[in-house]
Amino acid sequence: MGKLLLERLLTLVLKLFGMAVILFVVTQVLPADPAAVAAGTDARPEQIEKIRQELGLDRPFHEQFITYISGLGRGDLGKSLLTRRAVSDDLKLRFPATLELAILSGVVIVILGVGLGIIAAINAGNALDWLIRAFVVIGMAIPPFVLALVLQLVFAKWLDLFPLEGRLHTLMAPPPFRTGLYTVDSLLAGQWDIFWSSLRHLALPVAALALGRLAVGARFTRSGMLETLNQPYVRTARAKGLREGPVVLRHAFRNALIPVVTMLGIQIGFLLSGVVLVEVVFTWPGLGRYAVDSVLSFDFYAVIGAALVIAVIFVVSNTIVDLLYAQLDPRISHQ
Repeated sequence: MGKLLLERLLTLVLKLFGMAVILFVVTQVLPADPAAVAAGTDARPEQIEKIRQELGLDRPFHEQFITYISGLGRGDLGKSLLTRRAVSDDLKLRFPATLELAILSGVVIVILGVGLGIIAAINAGNALDWLIRAFVVIGMAIPPFVLALVLQLVFAKWLDLFPLEGRLHTLMAPPPFRTGLYTVDSLLAGQWDIFWSSLRHLALPVAALALGRLAVGARFTRSGMLETLNQPYVRTARAKGLREGPVVLRHAFRNALIPVVTMLGIQIGFLLSGVVLVEVVFTWPGLGRYAVDSVLSFDFYAVIGAALVIAVIFVVSNTIVDLLYAQLDPRISHQ
């Protein structure tokens, strides 16, 4: 286990370094002038040149690269041209909003996706199975941003059941900052009105983000369960007179978990990719919205910082999946 963690840590460092190099080179060759963007549309040439010198953009490429990489080693992600703050500070403010959205979406994916997959497998060939499979096909076919727009139109505009955008009602102040997750912070502060408002604002973004991934979860779970339900040890358990519930959950589901866990680990990456457009549609002040605004503003350091954070999440989630393998199947060894 320790060897695996050490290998993954070294892999993470190498991947982050490689990504930083690639992104830095790409941002340097783009036909854009960050100094002009930072100065504004009405800035004079001498003002743009002054900002270029302040940002160090007038120095040779190799000097800029060495300065950035050395700062990255100290945890310095540079300064945002858009907000004029340190990128690390911006990420600390934005990341909790994305984390809250991703966590709740992940919970919905696990509970409903796995549950629907089990139900479909138990009722294989029946009308309920066909209904769930139709839902899977539809869910996988609709892109998250399209579903987000449809949900906004139907449930926010026409039916007026949920808010259109944002994390809280405009007349409400955020709860005292502890975790950055409004639902958690409002509960810790005992502010129930803010808690319910934050949940209502989460409903549509979570639905848009989770539906497609939920469908994938149901599909993988159904396939794994159908394979294990036909195994001899399951038939033996039934022949012994065990009830169907323990047979399905204790015998079949546990052995079908490995492909499901693999799928859930991969879905984290899809969640992060889908959250970008979903946050833009719902004006969600998270990491995805920050990355999009940074790209549109040619805020190169902010783009690199957001990409590195996503890379860290990818590697950490894959490491957790690998560690879970050994717990789910004793035959798997990491030595």
